[in-house]
Parts: sequence; structure tokens; C-alpha cells
Amino acid sequence: MPAVAPTIATLYSDHHGWLQGWLRGKLGNASQAADLAHDTYVRLLQSRRADFGAQPRAFLTHVAKGLLIDHWRRQEVERAYLDTIALLPEAQSPSPETRLLVLETLYRVEAMLRAMPAQTREIFLMAQLDELSYQQIADQRRLSLATVKRHMRAAFLACMAAA
Repeated sequence: MPAVAPTIATLYSDHHGWLQGWLRGKLGNASQAADLAHDTYVRLLQSRRADFGAQPRAFLTHVAKGLLIDHWRRQEVERAYLDTIALLPEAQSPSPETRLLVLETLYRVEAMLRAMPAQTREIFLMAQLDELSYQQIADQRRLSLATVKRHMRAAFLACMAAA
């Protein structure tokens, strides 16, 4: 008789405690571990996947690792932002509401940049941060001007999609 694929409810009842413990070991924080364990099962529900494989813990670990990496990236962005605003005089420090809005925007920008191909991201950042002209970028990168324009077009489309 073939084995019956576990449902999400079965997966949750059989492995939630284990997953939360595994995440607690990675994070060192029970509350964050509980949040990420919850997010792992939400991700499974959203995927509408019916088959979790022969090794459900390996599958759960795979999904949770992706969420863990996202969590660490978000923490890195938040830490950089908070370090930057800590240098401001108190009178210029943004309100908690503004901080939250800026952080959410920074998370989206970081995710958009991460999703770009490396060369497109580098060309886009050279234009935006270093304020180089397309021709200067082409010369520095030893690319044609048309190639730089093509990468910039792709980057701007990614920006529009993220907005």
C-alpha cells in the first residue's frame, strides 16, 4: 500500500516543535524562532503544495533556511539604517513612524537589487551612486554604450515593478 502524503496539519503537528527548536538554535531567540516557524508554515500554505517529499524535516529546513536568510538580510539593512540615523542630532532624528516607512522601503530596494543580475546591479549602482554617465560606465566596464543602456533599462523596469 503506498504511503499517504502528509497534510500541512500533519506536518505541523509532527514537526512544528522540532522546527522551532532548530530555528531557536540558529537564532538564539525563542520569539524570533516562533515567528519564523510560523512563517514557514504560512509559506507552505501559500504554495498550495500537496507533496512534501519523503523527508519532511529536510523540506521544512529548506523552506526555513530561505526565510532565515531573508530575516538576516532584513536585520542587516535595519542595523545599517539605525547606525546611520544614530549619527543625526536628536532634533533631526525621524519619528518611529517615519523609521518604519523608511525601513520597509529599504527592504524593498534591497530585495529588488538582490534580484537583479550582478552586472545590471553594478551598472545601475555606478550610475545612481557614483553618478557616472552611461559612457563613463561603458568605458570603465569595457562594454558598449548599448549594453550599458540595456542594463539600465532592465534596472529601471525592476525599480518600477518594485514601486
